[in-house]
Amino acid sequence: MARYTGQDQNKVGIFFLATLVLWFVSVWFEILFNKRSELLFVVAGCFFFQTVNWVIRYLVSRDALFINTSVSLIHSSITSASVVFILVNEWLKSLNGMFEHSQLVGDAWPRAYQALCFSCGYFAYDQWDMLQSRLYSGWIPAILVHHLILLLCFTLALYRNVTINYLILTLICELHSIFLHVRKIRRMAGVRDAKSIFVRVEWILNWTTFVFARFAPHILISVKLILDAHKFEKGVELPLALFGMAGMNLLNLFLGIDLFNAFKREKNPKDAKRLSE
Repeated sequence: MARYTGQDQNKVGIFFLATLVLWFVSVWFEILFNKRSELLFVVAGCFFFQTVNWVIRYLVSRDALFINTSVSLIHSSITSASVVFILVNEWLKSLNGMFEHSQLVGDAWPRAYQALCFSCGYFAYDQWDMLQSRLYSGWIPAILVHHLILLLCFTLALYRNVTINYLILTLICELHSIFLHVRKIRRMAGVRDAKSIFVRVEWILNWTTFVFARFAPHILISVKLILDAHKFEKGVELPLALFGMAGMNLLNLFLGIDLFNAFKREKNPKDAKRLSE
């Protein structure tokens, strides 16, 4: 079996960098030539999180992984709060019809478009940061593929102004991402005692939000898409939505396996060390 080398990493990086450049050119083309000024929120998201990156680098730490994780934690917190606010606001106005096909596909709840743009900007920033800091490995880096799928789905939806509310629902998974990032920062800080109350509570919240804010919602969204497939007009919306959700569900499955293995290692560090020897 061929070994993965630094040269291979360069080839992988060039591919994903090329897709990111094409995406950036596409966004600016829409803004400048098609007069889509509302897409400036995407650019604002890119620059906001890059600025946060610089602030953390200057004031806290120069470690690339710590900076990336810290910015991701801030994004997850902002996005989670935004999504919860949008959903609660809409629910208080009227729960009836909130999850109807026409609402999810052809309409956008107040501030949903802007929130989606801002989050799209983050994923572009994060793709760039991981590429330049080389925070990826393997021929098919899961995190880079994840971001590429999201950028493709989010951007096309924003261009066509469709399925905005569907995509806002998918972002409820950022609630779980908060605890993924907290766990990573906690371990970088050297807090690894599985018996401590903080770590136990963190794992409870990690698993709870994984199930109820990531795994289950994405499955339900996929089921909803399949049940309402006949209501979609001919076009790319349904195939793209099904492709995107299939990718997300597959990545969620791998994430669940990785999370379970990490839980076992952290709970039984001696066993994990013995197996690695």
